[in-house]
Amino acid sequence: MDKHAAAAAEDVETCEHERTGTVWTATAHIVTAVIGSGVLALAWSVAQLGWVAGPLALAGFACVTFYTSTLLANAYRAPDPVTGTRNRTYMDAVRSYLSPREVFMCGIAQYVNLWGTMVGYTITATISMVAIRRSDCVRQNGEGARCDTPGTVLMLAFTIVQVVLSQFPGLEHITWMSVIAAIMSFSYSFIALALSVAEWVSHGGHPSGRIQGAAAASSSKKMWDVLLALGNIAFAYTFAEVLIEIQDTLKSPPSEHRTMKKAAMYGIGATTVFYISVGCAGYAAFGSDAPGNILTAPGLGPFWLVDIANMCLILHLIGAYQVYAQPIFATAERWIVSRWPDTKFISSAYTISIPLTQRGSVTVAPYKLVLRTVIVVATTVVAMMIPFFNAVLGLLGAFSFWPLTVYFPISMHIAQGKITKGVKWYLLQGLSMVCLMISVAVGIGSVTDIVDSLKASAPFKTVS
Repeated sequence: MDKHAAAAAEDVETCEHERTGTVWTATAHIVTAVIGSGVLALAWSVAQLGWVAGPLALAGFACVTFYTSTLLANAYRAPDPVTGTRNRTYMDAVRSYLSPREVFMCGIAQYVNLWGTMVGYTITATISMVAIRRSDCVRQNGEGARCDTPGTVLMLAFTIVQVVLSQFPGLEHITWMSVIAAIMSFSYSFIALALSVAEWVSHGGHPSGRIQGAAAASSSKKMWDVLLALGNIAFAYTFAEVLIEIQDTLKSPPSEHRTMKKAAMYGIGATTVFYISVGCAGYAAFGSDAPGNILTAPGLGPFWLVDIANMCLILHLIGAYQVYAQPIFATAERWIVSRWPDTKFISSAYTISIPLTQRGSVTVAPYKLVLRTVIVVATTVVAMMIPFFNAVLGLLGAFSFWPLTVYFPISMHIAQGKITKGVKWYLLQGLSMVCLMISVAVGIGSVTDIVDSLKASAPFKTVS
């Protein structure tokens, strides 16, 4: 029996869901997960770093993310990337190669970041909905009109949509949503890029800003801003926590790790081009005054086009939210079933016809309905309490970048390849230590910014 035949036999024995994904569906999932609210903060991030350090930081994080993604893709099967046993989740992969202590650390890092990203997406979607409402108010009542728009009701509307969508069993049932979300992400990225370029051209085509970045009131404030900018960039490339789950949707042959590496190259390559373009165009247009969310920049193009961009962003985040939420749902449900396997409430299920799914129907279990609703509502409550866009993104980037994007993929690669101390081992460990220091510094800067923001603002009021 050849390698692919052995892998196919293993799939028949262990497959718990249908795997029909290709390099293009995986790329769609990656783009949906990667291009999100982080792209909106890139103009501000480049403004803090300057014309040289800004683009270099974007390119550097892209290179590190792609390299470690290839290492993580190899860990999907263990011990061999072609014939080994499937690891359906990130934690399963860590469990196959590393110690129980590291599995515990991975679980905390992964699921806190997944949930934190859901919080960040809830805040971002609300900001976009508020911007649309405010734009409509200004058009109807004039520039001088009072257009204060509360975000609580709009955030609850987003929550209701997510409660409904959360009832889909898993990622393989909502590929269509990721495809739509990926199209939306390119749409608002193009609009943000075009509007920034138009604003830049309207100034005579002379780029604003300085080589060293925006000035600050003090050297310490400048340092915190730089660290927060690095955190925003790190968050913008985050998708390692769902890479294994996306890879678990791929059909085989060809081997999943080869398909996933191609998808990572296409996904990260496309997003990097967008990121550098949007970040630099926004800085050229607005200079040191580039806002934390580029779509909230004053005078950014006609109202109707900005509204379209915000609507595309909302539709994208609706799908991206599910990409991050589904792994949480699956893990929580597996734990509940293992904890109370014979409970009637947990074992009952009903079939409902859904026309947009490939199978035409989905199975809904009452306990899943309750559990998923509770998780979504809890996410919304936290988003209402800490509604700070840039600070939340920076903290999430700091918390996820080193452990999930760098440390665990490198550690599993060393274990899988049985790499002993030598040049390659020291280079890998050196890369991990550098990224650790960046994450720690960014985390300190993000927490400092959140504390300062809480002093000047009240919870349950969305702040961009």
